[in-house]
Amino acid sequence: MGYFIFRCLFSIFILNFYLEESIFCFYNINEGQGKSKSIGVIYMARLSDIIESFIKQMIDEMDGCIEIQRNELANHFNCVPSQINYVIDTRFTTDRGYYVESRRGGGGHIRIRRINVGQSDDYLMHIIASMRDRLSQQSVEVYVNNFVDYNAISEREGEIIKAATSDKALSMIPLDKRDEFRANLLKQMLISLLV
Repeated sequence: MGYFIFRCLFSIFILNFYLEESIFCFYNINEGQGKSKSIGVIYMARLSDIIESFIKQMIDEMDGCIEIQRNELANHFNCVPSQINYVIDTRFTTDRGYYVESRRGGGGHIRIRRINVGQSDDYLMHIIASMRDRLSQQSVEVYVNNFVDYNAISEREGEIIKAATSDKALSMIPLDKRDEFRANLLKQMLISLLV
């Protein structure tokens, strides 16, 4: 237990150094009260954020495209390769503006490329074409935040889209149909921006 806490705190210190942050965390842990599991969850969530930031910084430095080896990155962050897979699978998706190619074997080479958003219309059309048939409110917010980040839409347009597709706005739609309706509504709103 003590070694685990030391390792977590040491890793947080080292990783905060990489992000040039000065965040200090203190956890009061009493052995046998089941709190070590929650610390692991906090640590892993934070580690995912740190890995994501690290990869994004690499992408920025390499003009939008990097090739990494999953095992080397896992060693760098002192975590298991599946943690790297989790970050890539959930945070570097097409909806977030990334294209990922992976090659099996040899430590898992992965190429991550930021989708060229020089033409916002092309970017929006690409996203509309690849969008799922059902979207939760959270998924729409991720899409919209990325559209704003890439200057594909204005912040005001983003806020209007978020409001129109929120659970509150769609409360009259039956729950089993709401996510499907939300996806269609978002697609139509985006298409109207392109016309």
